[in-house]
Amino acid sequence: MAFTKTTEQSSKYEHLEKMPVADLLRNINNEDKTVPLAVEKALPQIEKLVEKIVEKMKEGGRLFYIGAGTSGRLGIVDASECPPTFGVPFDLVIGIIAGGDTAIRKAVEFAEDDREQAWKDLQEWDINEKDVVIGIAASGTTPYVIGGLQKCIEKNITTGSISCNAESPLSKTSDFPIDVVVGPEFVTGSSRMKAGTAQKLVLNMISTSTMIQLGRVKGNKMVDMQLSNHKLVGRAVRMIMEELSVSETEATSLLEKYKNVRNSIENYKK
Repeated sequence: MAFTKTTEQSSKYEHLEKMPVADLLRNINNEDKTVPLAVEKALPQIEKLVEKIVEKMKEGGRLFYIGAGTSGRLGIVDASECPPTFGVPFDLVIGIIAGGDTAIRKAVEFAEDDREQAWKDLQEWDINEKDVVIGIAASGTTPYVIGGLQKCIEKNITTGSISCNAESPLSKTSDFPIDVVVGPEFVTGSSRMKAGTAQKLVLNMISTSTMIQLGRVKGNKMVDMQLSNHKLVGRAVRMIMEELSVSETEATSLLEKYKNVRNSIENYKK
């Protein structure tokens, strides 16, 4: 039986160009409501992958995302938010997109069709057996991503995947596949919609739960966040005030001295 891309099947909606704006918005919203339920069904798969990532990172490994188009961009977004949110090095979670940085803003023709390029891109980071590589592809058929994971498996590098089609070629390639089956898109084949939302939710889960397991959160607070603007400095001061029951003046003084929330709390009255 041939593999079917459910994300490319025709949706139940027709003649969208004749639909009033209110109906367009309501129907898109109705479709979006189904995404968290699809993610919920994949929680056991996500759990297995996160546990393996934590294990590998405790051994000194890194996490890589590889993808093309929207999927690649979502991986880059998630990776780029880890340093400011959790205070980790920029090269602990790394997003790679087919076509290179140019493809973040502009589509690079046929970049996703090259089965060899992902491995070349990964080699630039001296990838090794301690690392984990997650391939992201809504269709589950992107050659760039599949080729990259196949090479990783040959080199004994742990692989995961996020796809929005059940039993996709990508899922069958991966050690830890995650299938979030969202069904046909509102605009047929536009996988930046429900599929993109599903991928973003899963990526949030993976990176956040991994960082919590690695001790990068205290209570429910981002105690290792980078203080890169006034808003975050103010948030840090409030965290210290709440945690230590000190005044704003004292909290500010502690932050200025110890440079982040964790150090301020741990060094208070030592």
